[in-house]
Amino acid sequence: MNQIHPLAVVNPGARLGDGNIIGPFCVIDDNVVIGDNNNLMNGVTIHTGARIGSGNEFFPGASISTKPQDLKFKGEETTCQIGDNNSIRENVTISRGTASKGTTIVGNNCLLMENMHVAHDCVLGSNLIIGNSTKFAGEVVVDDNAIISGSVLVHQFCRIGGYVMIQGGCRFSQDIPPFIIAGKEPTRYCGLNLIGLRRRGFSNETIEKIHEAYRIIYGKGLIAEAIEEIKNTIEVTQEIQYIIDFVTASQRGIIR
Repeated sequence: MNQIHPLAVVNPGARLGDGNIIGPFCVIDDNVVIGDNNNLMNGVTIHTGARIGSGNEFFPGASISTKPQDLKFKGEETTCQIGDNNSIRENVTISRGTASKGTTIVGNNCLLMENMHVAHDCVLGSNLIIGNSTKFAGEVVVDDNAIISGSVLVHQFCRIGGYVMIQGGCRFSQDIPPFIIAGKEPTRYCGLNLIGLRRRGFSNETIEKIHEAYRIIYGKGLIAEAIEEIKNTIEVTQEIQYIIDFVTASQRGIIR
């Protein structure tokens, strides 16, 4: 049974699961689907196109599936997909997709801190921690297990690899490859995210292979030469293949 405060407004066209708590002054629009056991605190707005899983908490002022801030958007029907067990803090805004991809996605078990913004067509993985006032422009991709500090500005179409740590206040328009620390001004490679990797159970042997791969990448002038040397000198484990695939597929180039 859902607990809906009498001062909340729930459109008859919205579909709610079971065990949800809808606080005062919340507004849930038409064409919204919400799973089970979500907690919407006071003043949360869920706009049309939202597809929300179960076990999430939305803090006051959060605005989900907002109209994209993109002049190319012409009112097409798009969605914003939120997974399970996320904590979405005060005044977080997440736009729905555009005709480009059709949806904005947030995975599972993420912490999105106060006043951050996720623009249209972004794809966020799972187990992310994203700091206060960080802003993602359109079509940013963030892989699983990344930690992004506060007040980070991410250019549209950038990709952020898994297991990274990004220093607060960074701004960048190139991709951040996996397993590293990125920081300083301009944003650049600052070594491996050693503490994060060890906390996630990476062995010393695996960490050394990753470290050697980045010594080659950042020691070579040409990415193609670096990738060829990595293939010839390092055992291509799952982690090394991830690095190779990420760097090879990068459209914007990686930070240096």
